[in-house]
Amino acid sequence: MVRKVRRVLTVLTGAAVALVCSLALAGPAAAQAAPKPKLAPGGVDITGDRLDQPLRLRADTRPADVNLIVDQVKWLGTTGQLRGPAAKDLGPKYTVVVLVAGTPKNTFDLFPLAKGGPRVYRPAKQPDLSRPRAGWFFGRLNMSETLRSVGVPLEPRFDTLSGGIGGGERVLPEDALDPVQDLDTALGELQRLLLLNVGVVVVITAGLAGIALLVRRRTR
Repeated sequence: MVRKVRRVLTVLTGAAVALVCSLALAGPAAAQAAPKPKLAPGGVDITGDRLDQPLRLRADTRPADVNLIVDQVKWLGTTGQLRGPAAKDLGPKYTVVVLVAGTPKNTFDLFPLAKGGPRVYRPAKQPDLSRPRAGWFFGRLNMSETLRSVGVPLEPRFDTLSGGIGGGERVLPEDALDPVQDLDTALGELQRLLLLNVGVVVVITAGLAGIALLVRRRTR
């Protein structure tokens, strides 16, 4: 009987170790995964600096313009930076609301002239009542020209510098890169992953202890 108990405990322990290992391997992949939202936009509304009335673009009349604006935000991942540039460095703000079937679904704040390159802020509170993680993202380099092309009152701006093969200049200045902030975000994700794995180990260990105690009582 004792041998059977030992075999059962050995099998359960092996299964627990395998489960923890699988979680540890799958965790980073899940944390780094950035699935793109599947948008089927029927239009976008744009409000912001120097726009007296919302700029309403609809897919049935201006499909190319709608796709240009949606392309600025559809690629955002699940996790952005927790902090953005200082308010004085953001420049004019334009709020984009994406509509699906005539109903507001997602909203984003675009800062095409932000110091260090265009930025996008995704608030946690969304029109469709979803609760994504609020975060800051670097925007596409053509953001200002894209907004201007659909009717936003922005001055013409060369967003891409050219200089031939091997020429040109850095498009994003040095101060646009913030390795400390990116490291803080990565460490936060790793900490949450480790806490999850520790919790699983504690639950499995408690279960094994309970089973061992129950079997011991029955064998007496």
